[in-house]
Amino acid sequence: MIDSNSSTESVDVMVVGAGVTGLYAVHRLRGLGYRVRGFERGDDVGGVWYWNRYPGARCDVESVDYSYSFDEDLQQEWDWSEKYAAQPEIMRYLRHVADRFDLRRSYTFATSVTSVELDEETLRWTVRTDRGQVVSARFCVFAVGCLSRTHLPDIPGAGEFAGATYHTGEWPHESVDFTGLRVGVIGTGSSGIQSIPLIAEQAAHLTVFQRSANYSIPAGNEPLDDEARRRQKAGYAERRRLSRLSGGGSPHMAHASRAFEVSERERRAAFARRWELGGVLYAKTFPDQLSDLKANEAARAFWEEKVRVLIDDPEVADLLVPTDHPIGTKRIVTDSDYYATFNRDNVRLVSLRENPIQRIDGAGIVLADGTVVELDAIVFATGFDAMTGAVDRIDVRGRDGRKLTDVWREGPRTYLGLAVNGFPNLFNLTGPGSPSVLANVVLCAEQHGDWLTDCLRHLDAHGYLAIEAREESVEQWVTECRERAATTLYPSANSWYLGANIPGKPRVFMPFIGGLGAYGEIIADVADQGYRGFDLIRD
Repeated sequence: MIDSNSSTESVDVMVVGAGVTGLYAVHRLRGLGYRVRGFERGDDVGGVWYWNRYPGARCDVESVDYSYSFDEDLQQEWDWSEKYAAQPEIMRYLRHVADRFDLRRSYTFATSVTSVELDEETLRWTVRTDRGQVVSARFCVFAVGCLSRTHLPDIPGAGEFAGATYHTGEWPHESVDFTGLRVGVIGTGSSGIQSIPLIAEQAAHLTVFQRSANYSIPAGNEPLDDEARRRQKAGYAERRRLSRLSGGGSPHMAHASRAFEVSERERRAAFARRWELGGVLYAKTFPDQLSDLKANEAARAFWEEKVRVLIDDPEVADLLVPTDHPIGTKRIVTDSDYYATFNRDNVRLVSLRENPIQRIDGAGIVLADGTVVELDAIVFATGFDAMTGAVDRIDVRGRDGRKLTDVWREGPRTYLGLAVNGFPNLFNLTGPGSPSVLANVVLCAEQHGDWLTDCLRHLDAHGYLAIEAREESVEQWVTECRERAATTLYPSANSWYLGANIPGKPRVFMPFIGGLGAYGEIIADVADQGYRGFDLIRD
């Protein structure tokens, strides 16, 4: 509705973002009878999958698991075509969900929220957009995603380049043809590793500029036939039950024993099974693999043995094998023919550790030794300002006009990854302080969306106006997240989990590392105890 005295629209809930998390939040909150208003900066639903259209973009969670579980008819009617879905299929799925549950009518697309400000007298949020809309909302829900603000490194002369430039996180919607071109790809994280094989098939010559080698494992992707889909759908109930109990939100459990409690033969067999499964779950073959360096080294050695046979040139292999972090402490990439791509005659690998980029000029990339790599196109596969970047670009002001960016100046400070002291009725879903990027985000979205729905229902049933995290609760949660991370090998890597890829960003391990199942028990217990750690505020 529109306030009769102004152009301000008044709603119950404002949701920012129409990705996996935002769509589910809108669906659940509308189910409470709330007036829900959503804004999305893209032209359509999809979130990270709307923007990440680069060649080879593919999920590293199996398709059957990377899907909503809340509606049995939805689970049964949708047919995934392959084990690991590619971006176009995931977009078709999310559009199907939006259509099936009529979610688009709650959104305004191609619109960015620029500011969110608390009215301390009414405890309502005033939301403003880049298109001039003003909305007053009782509740403000951020579902902006952890990987939605792209990072472009500050390289001198970048604006002088005469050819085409692309960022994998903001890929054009129209097809990009590299046929016959000299292409440079800067970065070998997930988007670089997934796109490089396909770009190499088109380009006359491809130069890969690598700062840090990453661990990647072939996806072992395969088409799904009718019989495979029938088995999956028949077993969905048990598959979901196991996934919710797990650390990462999939039904594949770690070995029951620690890595060196079994024989070498059994240990290698376990690694081989995870290698065949493909992708990120290799990091969780054994329960102590990310906490015990000896166990991690066993996993790393098996990985190196498998990878080196894929690369013809031992010197190139030396550059592609990471030496600066334990395996799994940066997210293991799921690839298709990545390492074999460096056997092609038209592909060259440049180590930026040995020969950094000095500048970019009109002709291409100039290296520190004076070499000029002439290019027709440059692809920046340089990742994101992860976890906090998308929230940081919104001017969020809570009590006493305090800015959220100031509260988070030394790293994100949340209670349960959901709420912030001084910002009543504001929730940040599937972000820092929750399992988020360490788990299957679809189940994370449902976990947070369900908790939020129950919370708001509780407030209304008991006559509360607002809910706010206590400062001591925030401090305790920040400490718990930090101490849990310190018991693992994760902080030893310069990863985007710590913001290490962004100059000047504080080095804080941002996700909750205890796993989806343990986290679910914690937030359920908080709710069962009358929302322990929160202040419930009456009129």
